[in-house]
Amino acid sequence: MSPVRIVILLGPPGAGKGTQATRLSLALGIPHVSTGDLFRMNREQGTALGRRAQEFMDQGQLVPDELVVEMLFDRVSKKDCARGYLLDGFPRTLPQAEALAKRLPKDAVVQVVNLVVSDRSLVDRIAGRRVCRSCKRIHHVKAAPPRVSGRCDHCGGELEQRTDDSEAVLRERLAVYRRQTRPLEEVFRSRGQLVEIDGDREPDAVFESLRLAVSEGVRA
Repeated sequence: MSPVRIVILLGPPGAGKGTQATRLSLALGIPHVSTGDLFRMNREQGTALGRRAQEFMDQGQLVPDELVVEMLFDRVSKKDCARGYLLDGFPRTLPQAEALAKRLPKDAVVQVVNLVVSDRSLVDRIAGRRVCRSCKRIHHVKAAPPRVSGRCDHCGGELEQRTDDSEAVLRERLAVYRRQTRPLEEVFRSRGQLVEIDGDREPDAVFESLRLAVSEGVRA
């Protein structure tokens, strides 16, 4: 039986992890597991975990590890993750990375890809992002504007700017990222698991580099 394959996408908020993860999971044939989506799902279902997580997200703060771990490992215990999965938004702290390492099968193959993007690009991407209230598809007022203003191209649902997508909140999220998440780069690099990708390019070019990195283990 093939070992479980774990692909981890690192990168600051707005780096394009969610968009690229969706495409990459299809190419690899493994589920895309986003902690951000898990937070929102729990929030929309009115769970206690969801309400607590949302308070931190609205302030641009990281959700405490115990909440993240509880939601994540419930998800990856499902049958569709038996062969592996792609993680987007986890781990974000050293304790999360340690919790993940302890629960992974001993023969798991872990690949970590870090998307490197300039602060200027991050602000432009985040401030213009709009999310469909119904299907959660992402649009952008400049890069990918909807055909009908305020309406999703996919399902016609109402587009909204998430409370954690304002520039002020982004600046706080970037500060938190540098303080708590960036140290993970050295941890994974020391294990020989990290590949860095220039994320300051067109999405198709970034995806091709990602595909090559995880499929062939080459530096792009």
